[in-house]
Amino acid sequence: MTVESTAARKPRRSAGSKAGATGTEAAGAPRAAAAKATGTKRTTRTTRTTADRGAEPELVQLLTPEGKRVKNAEYDQYVAGITPERLRGLYRDMVLTRRFDAEATSLQRQGELGLWASLLGQEAAQIGSGRALRDDDYVFPTYREHGVAWCRGVDPTNLLGMFRGVNNGGWDPNGNNFHLYTIVIGSQTLHATGYAMGVAKDGADSAVIAYFGDGASSQGDVAESFTFSAVYNAPVVFFCQNNQWAISEPTEKQTRVPLYQRAQGFGFPGVRVDGNDVLACLAVTEWALERARRGEGPTLIEAYTYRMGAHTTSDDPTRYRHDDERAAWEAKDPILRLRRHLEASNHTDEGFFAELEAESEALGRRVREAVRAMPDPDHFAIFENVYADGHALVDEERAQFAAYQASFATESDNGFAAGEGGN
Repeated sequence: MTVESTAARKPRRSAGSKAGATGTEAAGAPRAAAAKATGTKRTTRTTRTTADRGAEPELVQLLTPEGKRVKNAEYDQYVAGITPERLRGLYRDMVLTRRFDAEATSLQRQGELGLWASLLGQEAAQIGSGRALRDDDYVFPTYREHGVAWCRGVDPTNLLGMFRGVNNGGWDPNGNNFHLYTIVIGSQTLHATGYAMGVAKDGADSAVIAYFGDGASSQGDVAESFTFSAVYNAPVVFFCQNNQWAISEPTEKQTRVPLYQRAQGFGFPGVRVDGNDVLACLAVTEWALERARRGEGPTLIEAYTYRMGAHTTSDDPTRYRHDDERAAWEAKDPILRLRRHLEASNHTDEGFFAELEAESEALGRRVREAVRAMPDPDHFAIFENVYADGHALVDEERAQFAAYQASFATESDNGFAAGEGGN
């Protein structure tokens, strides 16, 4: 349930009454009237208190926030043989992904990147699902899947070229079966569906996974993807990271039902998983991928998680949400959860954590050095590979751009660039 300031919400009538304001609305009315009379603008933020949230949503969970392993009859089989070594590997993946993400955020603040979309808080959803993939599966990400990219073997520094403005994506998608980042919201689900339909026609037993957020679920592209994938029984998994906020819009303003239930209307299953539980995300994604490979069609996974930071570095989340909400989710931190489990199970020691800390520091240094050493792009590269055989219009545009670039050299020769002849 969403609680907003009185100025922002309309009186809501209950099923058992036709008129009358709630106590909260009545108490807030004088303040709203006063603000209107004085011309004062009130800032509205959406708050979800513990009492308003009520009971926690039903979801697949294998590790509690305290790190306790809980049984699940349906999904235990997918992690039954997991070894302490693999558990440590999942922990390492999340720690290093978080460190890379923090380093990228710092670099943006220092002016080295134009923008950055942080995944802070979503490491379990991405690492769990990413490690469930086979090498021959294909991934269609948004612009926030840094953890999945890590799992696919994409060098973290390659992710930063686009955000620095030196390329349009720094890796070959076919080298890791990991598509370039997609900025247009929701469009990658159509790409994934078409690719999956092609996989089926080729007779391959691989699967496709498409990542998107709760906000993207409101896009028409996603609905079209659901329709096509269901009708053509495409081997695709739709992995929705519900991080509770589509920039400043809460999930409650995106849907009237839990997101995973949307799949029912299109004729395929949906499941909600604890997105801060790396084991549950691993198990549920493996189940969905196996289902796709067997020719049983698409699945929608809703990873119920939380965006701990800003939507991007241009966003200020303090304008629309309160600290108590973040604090409640910090108690469910995915990395701390797995660490508690490792320590309680005696699957590791302080030496492991110390080595990982050193590796984390080394990764941070490597990322900083790589970003600052990135060469400026060739200004004319944008005209290459637009058409396979060239095009007269592209040639004309290239010539116009060349003349434009040359004009700066002419002005410099005349002394304008040095400030001569002006104030």
